[in-house]
Amino acid sequence: MTNMNSKNPKISLDDIKEFEHEYDITLPKEYVDFLLEYNGGYPQESTFKISDSEGESLVNKFYGIGDMKSNLAKVFEILEGEIPEDFVSIANDPGGNEILLGISGEYQGKVYFWIHDIEPEDEMGNMFILADSFSEFFINLY
Repeated sequence: MTNMNSKNPKISLDDIKEFEHEYDITLPKEYVDFLLEYNGGYPQESTFKISDSEGESLVNKFYGIGDMKSNLAKVFEILEGEIPEDFVSIANDPGGNEILLGISGEYQGKVYFWIHDIEPEDEMGNMFILADSFSEFFINLY
């Protein structure tokens, strides 16, 4: 089970609903629970496998909601048009790649790794599935 070295200031369900309303998205329940518990932060166990060909990477930090350097809202606005619209970035790795959470359609609730410096042939060409749910991704960090 992953522990967090540090977490961001506590937020309420109203803060999350406000974020969802502002960006017209619905976050999966288990991710909402994570935000209520930690509101992002730095995981103690942070390594994850990308794929056999890409190896592994680390979660640098999970984004939170509120007044912090990198938060969900700022990252959402920066990456709008860069990442597929069915996703929101929830974390990054030290190389500037993003960990994305599916927020609609067939990707709902699934966690993907988005590599920023691969020029994809199609929308999903630089993305690798990491887990079928946020909980699965989080508990499998090592």
